[in-house]
Amino acid sequence: MKNFRTYNLSVAFYRRATTMPLARHLNDQFKRAASSIVLNLAEGSGRESPNDQRKLYRIAFGSLRECQAIITLAELDDSLVELSDKLAAHLYKLIQAT
Repeated sequence: MKNFRTYNLSVAFYRRATTMPLARHLNDQFKRAASSIVLNLAEGSGRESPNDQRKLYRIAFGSLRECQAIITLAELDDSLVELSDKLAAHLYKLIQAT
């Protein structure tokens, strides 16, 4: 996993996301969605079938979009927006390449 750039970026996003001050209902959802990105990338990387990998990477991408919606609703820091956009680009390329 050390050389899996998208995974490492998702971990950085998760760590940054969990420090954001949010309303309780958004905070819980945000943390679950952010952890889902990391966990689905980890699980997908362990699958041998490209179809299984792609499915899990798409789920991670969907979780990221959920995080991005929360970022928009809560008007969070622009640096988090930039990090989420970079992660989205990585995930998109990963899905296309699988």
